[in-house]
Amino acid sequence: MAELGKVCHRPFARPTMRIHCLGGGLVGSFVTRRLVEAGLDVHLYDIVPRESPATFHLGNALQADHTIADLIVNMVPGSIGHAVLQAVTRTGVPVIDLSFSESTPDALESPLSPVLWDVGIAPGLSNMLVALAHRNHGHLDEVSIKVGGNPAQPDGAWSYMAPFSPHDVIAEYTRPARIVSNNKLAVVPAMSDLHPIDANGRAMEAFLTDGLRSLVDLPATSMGEYTVRWPGHIQRYQNTDLHPDELVEAWRYDASRPEFTWMEVRCRAGDVEEVWTVEDTGKDGDSSMARTTGLVTVGCVLAWRDSALFSDGVHPPEDLATETIETIIEGMRQEGVSVTYVTQA
Repeated sequence: MAELGKVCHRPFARPTMRIHCLGGGLVGSFVTRRLVEAGLDVHLYDIVPRESPATFHLGNALQADHTIADLIVNMVPGSIGHAVLQAVTRTGVPVIDLSFSESTPDALESPLSPVLWDVGIAPGLSNMLVALAHRNHGHLDEVSIKVGGNPAQPDGAWSYMAPFSPHDVIAEYTRPARIVSNNKLAVVPAMSDLHPIDANGRAMEAFLTDGLRSLVDLPATSMGEYTVRWPGHIQRYQNTDLHPDELVEAWRYDASRPEFTWMEVRCRAGDVEEVWTVEDTGKDGDSSMARTTGLVTVGCVLAWRDSALFSDGVHPPEDLATETIETIIEGMRQEGVSVTYVTQA
């Protein structure tokens, strides 16, 4: 393997951009396939065998030579995401990070690579939409993000199946939530502020989780991110004595079961309110969460291919240019994801 400390910034000189995708789970496999379909030279690294149209490499991704890549996409589970990111950012190769680790990339120690992080639906697209509202109005009075991927119908039991790493779902339920209250950062218990909501005609519940991440630095009086579930799900979790590994089995994703992903991003500045709603029910065998998360990631990769987004530094999604954000939104709409916007005064 080439020396990790060697800085490898270079223009994309090869006829086809070479992408190294780390992690081929439900979202990672979708992203990898779409990048292959876009005509890129894609290499997938995973510790378990995966069927993929990309060139597949079985084993520890950190033992591979990533200095030969033009761009690295980190999609490993959150539990190892930060350690993997720390290692690959020693190469100098640009990195897009989708691992959603508790330790955020702005805490990286002397990265040599430019990094764009949290490029899924939420965090990710949610940050981009809030950034657009901030560019329109400046200081925001209120920001509310509500999002969840769930079965199309409750089932009387968990009414849930995990559309990405179940251990990462558990981390959402247990990690204290950062919010903004009265213009100041505050930390509250996860699963607090549980309340009923209407999710496009569905009677569901929302509760605080730690999904704001970099958004807490955006000027706002009040801001919170809520996870959306069917009624009874989170109460069942709060009262369960199942081990996390048992929950992984209980929440196992069933591709034959209808499901959907829904997100609402609501921003208010004075008397003006902007509301974005995103919804998808999956398509052609791809889950709605894989699509709504992965299409954002793919859009960021293609934007970097077409014009290097950042030459250095560590960047959250709200740093993306308005034109890039609008291109990502339009790309999702072309793929059949419903993305609607309304404003009212």
